[in-house]
Amino acid sequence: MSDTAVTIVLGTRPEIIKLAPVIDACEERGVGYSVVHTGQHYSEELDAVFFDQLELPTPDHNLAVGSGSHSAQTGAMIREIESVFLDEEPEVVLVQGDTNTVLAGSIAASKLDCVLGHVEAGLRSFDRGMPEEVNRVLADHAADYLFCPTDQAARYLREEGVPVDRIEVTGNTIVDSVIGYRDLAAEKSRVLAENDLTADEFCLLTAHRAENVDDRARFSSLLDGVAGFASESGLDVVYPIHPRARERLDEFEIDLPSAITTVEPQDFLDFLRLESTARLVFTDSGGVQEEACILGTPCVTLRDNTERPETVDVGANRVVGVGPDAIAAGARDALDAGTDWENPFGDGRAADRILDLVGVGPATSVGGVSG
Repeated sequence: MSDTAVTIVLGTRPEIIKLAPVIDACEERGVGYSVVHTGQHYSEELDAVFFDQLELPTPDHNLAVGSGSHSAQTGAMIREIESVFLDEEPEVVLVQGDTNTVLAGSIAASKLDCVLGHVEAGLRSFDRGMPEEVNRVLADHAADYLFCPTDQAARYLREEGVPVDRIEVTGNTIVDSVIGYRDLAAEKSRVLAENDLTADEFCLLTAHRAENVDDRARFSSLLDGVAGFASESGLDVVYPIHPRARERLDEFEIDLPSAITTVEPQDFLDFLRLESTARLVFTDSGGVQEEACILGTPCVTLRDNTERPETVDVGANRVVGVGPDAIAAGARDALDAGTDWENPFGDGRAADRILDLVGVGPATSVGGVSG
């Protein structure tokens, strides 16, 4: 029998960030754990930076699966993850979010009858055209523990018939990370000086989702809308561009508007610094919607829906699609409304609650949370 109480499966940079507090909590409690990195995001240099900055140990298993079709990538992960589970026999498997890594870890765990916990459970965009929506729904219905970031997420699960004794509202581990690293980012990051940026005098753009950047008309419209607002407001826009998006710019022969400056993808501390000092964030990322909300930075979401409705409910986020007029209107409204909202994602102790609930290591006294 293995000494591994918890096996944590991750494969993308957002998963590293959101599971870092759980790894830290295992370390603090002396819990036997292992980390499986599937290699879904396969930039070795950037991954190494993330683990280094967050002071995390090197993953115990690096599967290096890399790219491929959704089915091929997921199938390769299932095979390799199953081998790890058979060897380690963990008491609990933890996955986070909605990636192919999450789906593969969930299937492998359920087929071996491992106890499975899904961190950030219950999110719904209600758009089955998004691969992430299918992944998160399947992971939720396979899991034994559903760790919801908010009460709304828990309600969605109850409405789908998930047994209530599997559902717990813990808060979101991204709050743990943002609170834990915000001051360090302010102290150590040089990203503003390196890019000639002044706090509160620029906008941050992220756009990488396939439904946006793989569609020439949508991508062009998105960029035109952001650039139009930049020209109107006099604010510069900095765009840490995802490799997929850069490839599409070249493939579609899209001329990037002069108001938008691209930079390389950023490590966690630098990106956190950009988010916290931007006047406004434009994004199609679910995680960035959360982080901007926690940091008090207004957000405009360049999608037709969101699985983070809490950010809209508290007034931190506007979901506008990719039409230029709608983007500009949403940005104006976001800036006019101010930043006096309450963070809906918890108090920064989600990781402790998760380990308390799965019953590994000494329990803490953090208690429950209302999202």
